[in-house]
Amino acid sequence: MPKIRIMDKLTVQQRHANMAAIRSKDTKPEMIVRRGLWKRGFRYRLNHKRLPGHPDLVLRKYRTCIFVNGCFWHGHLVDMQRIENSQCCKIPKTNHDFWVAKIRRNKERDKEEQRRLAEMGWHCITVWECELKPSKREETLESIAFTLNHIWLQDHQACVISYPEIEEEEIQMPIAAESNLKKE
Repeated sequence: MPKIRIMDKLTVQQRHANMAAIRSKDTKPEMIVRRGLWKRGFRYRLNHKRLPGHPDLVLRKYRTCIFVNGCFWHGHLVDMQRIENSQCCKIPKTNHDFWVAKIRRNKERDKEEQRRLAEMGWHCITVWECELKPSKREETLESIAFTLNHIWLQDHQACVISYPEIEEEEIQMPIAAESNLKKE
């Protein structure tokens, strides 16, 4: 059966210009996470060059890297074995093999970078673009804050002091002496 080629509605130059205009830093999802964490009191550094994968946000106090991934570019919920679309990531029908290979490489690279960070003692949090839609945004940001606080408490456990239990004894309270009052 011959393969049917679906034509793109844009010219090659228009498609190239669209794809070239997509930024890798300061994206809208990244800005949402940055503002949400800043508002909650978390301080961070951006795109740390010395760490594998150049994480979008680095919180040294928490030894945590946050990656804000676009669902399309990183193949969110895409089954790479069967190469099926997911609810938030649709693989283009034009130049399908190229996109499948690209998304597969991105997923493998992400996994390898996070493994290397874990070996270095860093925690990794991945935030997906679809989790930052207005209906889920606050829940996602609260979840990130909760996770960061949990990591900090886990890493900075104070030694627990157990105090001996005091048995309840009959404590004899001194009773005030009755004074002899003259009755008038």
